Amino acid sequence: MAVQFLWKASLWLKKHKIPLLAVSCVGLFGANLSYHVFPEQTFKLLHECWSEGQPADLSQRLCGVFQDVLQDTGVKSTDSFRAFAASGFHPVSAGMPWLPAGSWVGIPLNFESTAEDKKGIVNHVVVINGKEVDWKSNEGIALTEALTFSLEAQKFAIAREVVYLQNSSPVASAIVAPACLAGTFLCGKGLKLFLGLSPGPMILRSICNLTAAAAGLMYYYVSYDAMIYHLDCKADRKAATVSKSYARGGVEFYDKILSRNRILRGLMGKQGMKMYAPSGNLFPRHWFRIKYTPYTYRRDLLVNILRELQAQEGSA
Repeated sequence: MAVQFLWKASLWLKKHKIPLLAVSCVGLFGANLSYHVFPEQTFKLLHECWSEGQPADLSQRLCGVFQDVLQDTGVKSTDSFRAFAASGFHPVSAGMPWLPAGSWVGIPLNFESTAEDKKGIVNHVVVINGKEVDWKSNEGIALTEALTFSLEAQKFAIAREVVYLQNSSPVASAIVAPACLAGTFLCGKGLKLFLGLSPGPMILRSICNLTAAAAGLMYYYVSYDAMIYHLDCKADRKAATVSKSYARGGVEFYDKILSRNRILRGLMGKQGMKMYAPSGNLFPRHWFRIKYTPYTYRRDLLVNILRELQAQEGSA
């Protein structure tokens, strides 16, 4: 009975493979993009910071900083971008400005802190390995310093999220999976035709299909990582070239992220060693994959941009 069912399913799949492929590609694209199509119902609820049972509010100062960034980055319709208080230690974003739902940028409350007033950090309880961080200890003081950003660094961090969404980066990253799926199908089909296996034994066709699927999966990993790398660098570069102060803020932002990660690596023990590289990059490299754009590379990119801007200013 089971063999008969599998045989019928195989015949049905063979007969409807093109429509099934099209539906699968559209479904993959929609699933990857759903997070950005409905950001208020998904992304915002996931990243929103709560205080005393209520969503935390952004201060007037941070709202003003956000509006300044929108103006500096050339956002024509400021209504398409909205900000909220986010959990975590650096900005996050989702959405697409040209859709009715617009875009949301989450600004962390540690951006409330300044060199003179650390209340945006020390008023929060941070637990690492079951122990509350003592903000008065050496590690706590170092972590507080790493979480305190200047106005220039805050503007850069928010600007890179804004330009990331302006570039339609969510669409570019979402299209990788369906493109690789379609490519895997076509390559498998072409390989069977090239080897003359289309009318051949099922076992040989199955081996060919498995080989194409394995190659397609590897290609997807490499392509997705390369796309994320490209989009991150593009957003950093565009945010840094707004002005010299933005580039300077970007260098500070990534310097402090690296410093924070090195501190967390020590505080978290074995788990920290698995999560952070000694340089402060997030997640050391996995085999042939680079799952995150290295912070060291992003900092060096901005250092070079800052030098170019300074050179242009000097020669002007």
